[in-house]
Amino acid sequence: MSKKNNNQQNMTIYDYEEKYVRRQNSRGARILLFVLAGLVGVFLVWCLLSIVMQVYALNVYAGYVAAGIAAILFVAIYIIPVVKICRSDYFLTNVNSTHAGQAKRHNKRVRRSIAEKIVDFNASVDGAGWYDDKIVGDMDVALKSGDDEALKAALTSLYNGRIKKTARDMIFKCSLKSAAYSALSQSSRIDAALVVVVNLQLVKDIVFLYGFRPSDARLVKIFAAVVQNALIAYGLGSVKIGNGIVKTMGDAAKGIPFLGTAISALVDSSIQGLANGTMTAVIGFQTIKYLNKEYRLQNILDGIEVAETEQELQETCEELEKELRRAPKARQGA
Repeated sequence: MSKKNNNQQNMTIYDYEEKYVRRQNSRGARILLFVLAGLVGVFLVWCLLSIVMQVYALNVYAGYVAAGIAAILFVAIYIIPVVKICRSDYFLTNVNSTHAGQAKRHNKRVRRSIAEKIVDFNASVDGAGWYDDKIVGDMDVALKSGDDEALKAALTSLYNGRIKKTARDMIFKCSLKSAAYSALSQSSRIDAALVVVVNLQLVKDIVFLYGFRPSDARLVKIFAAVVQNALIAYGLGSVKIGNGIVKTMGDAAKGIPFLGTAISALVDSSIQGLANGTMTAVIGFQTIKYLNKEYRLQNILDGIEVAETEQELQETCEELEKELRRAPKARQGA
């Protein structure tokens, strides 16, 4: 443990830049984020519109009512979660030496904001059990005293302890919900819409639990996975892969009326439910992975001295002088 801390203390901003920083088009990532979020919205609108049209074909007035309900649902299950996710704070970790100081100041404000939200939530919501009361109490003391190191220690303890367990519980419940809904649904459009809704809700809940969201570049990957999951869910419902499995069971059920159809429906729904539940779990763990990585990186960045010290400047000047003295000799030798 101490060896790891010593390595981080000895790391310079240039070492950090070389090891962790990757070239990214931040503006392009933000544009792509909005495009993917828009695709998710368009896909969800299409699913809801298809359902509304089916109801409209049965009864005109029922179709109008369904359209109104669909509009309200769209705001509740798509607009609100996406806005909450995108407007959440995030850490700046993919920075070079020029912007490192600014990023450290930004990250410090984000840490305090996260701590304040956790303390307020823990005080106002009884029985949630999301956070460790003792650690939250220590965090509150650190906030009031302005002790940033104690604040970081409390946050780290929460993320490595109770929050990790709570996030896993959230993932399991949402995955089970996605699987159960898919098993009950007999429509590929409804399956796809449910996958989108449950995936977005899970990401929103995890972001709220941690108090911050992944960076734009990583959020792009999460939204891309949501789009992929929705398309896969729609494809599973369309091709009915369970029929292929039922076929391999042989002709044993042929002589029993309705048994073959019942087995087919059961296998279709269970396999599709398992697939959709698994894809939801992947989204959840991917989100946790990105959040943990960015929290770890901002912690490393915070422990690095950004400004050049006089000793480093002197060493640089001495190396430059040696190089300049060696250059004429090298030319003479040539």
